[in-house]
Amino acid sequence: MEAKRQIFILSGQSNMAGRGGIVKDTNRTPNKYWDGVVPPECRPDPSILRFSAALQWEPAREPLHADIDSGKVCGVGPGMVFANAVRRRVVGELGLVPCAVGGTAIKEWARGEELYEKMVKRAKESVKVQDKGEIKALLWFQGESDAINEVDAAAYKVNMETLIHNVRQDLNLPVLPIIQVALASGSDYIEKVREAQKAIDLPNVICVDAKGLQLKEDNLHLTTESQVQLGHMLAEAYLTHFHA
Repeated sequence: MEAKRQIFILSGQSNMAGRGGIVKDTNRTPNKYWDGVVPPECRPDPSILRFSAALQWEPAREPLHADIDSGKVCGVGPGMVFANAVRRRVVGELGLVPCAVGGTAIKEWARGEELYEKMVKRAKESVKVQDKGEIKALLWFQGESDAINEVDAAAYKVNMETLIHNVRQDLNLPVLPIIQVALASGSDYIEKVREAQKAIDLPNVICVDAKGLQLKEDNLHLTTESQVQLGHMLAEAYLTHFHA
């Protein structure tokens, strides 16, 4: 019997979508572009697929979110590193479902909002297409937009817990593993959001901490090298806690 494709949802905002290797050059139009550098850990593998914006499985390659976070220039994120590391320990294909959109606050991921509904639809369709997939985890890296003001930061824990509940309910996966990333960067209320992220105490929800990973000159986005480190951290967390 053929092994089921193991599917992972990648969601959140720009650091999940990937800004590693994005270069700003005011002498060019457009003035931002990806440098095209693909570290060995991010290279394509025939058994790693991505679910496109057109809801089709295709070979996965950087930048994973190019047709999803389509209003922005995407670069290297943690997804391919994660997949390559997990691939060494599992049988069969891995499927990545990119859903992250840069600059989004958690209230934009509430049930009924466009981003949330699109994420759930993509997750459901990823299992239906070719009918051989199984959703194994949601990887979530978001919160920089909620660190800008105190009200949003104070509401983060409740909003994230609600998101977890809703995703599990809507996908009919009551114990879906969720790995969230505690922020590496953010505005005035970053520590309040980080505290909220680390304080979530629900079954099968764990947190990896991106604090200390090198940031680009904008002091917001992870460098390509940091995304490689984060991808390994996410893979280690998944394999340690959720891989039988």
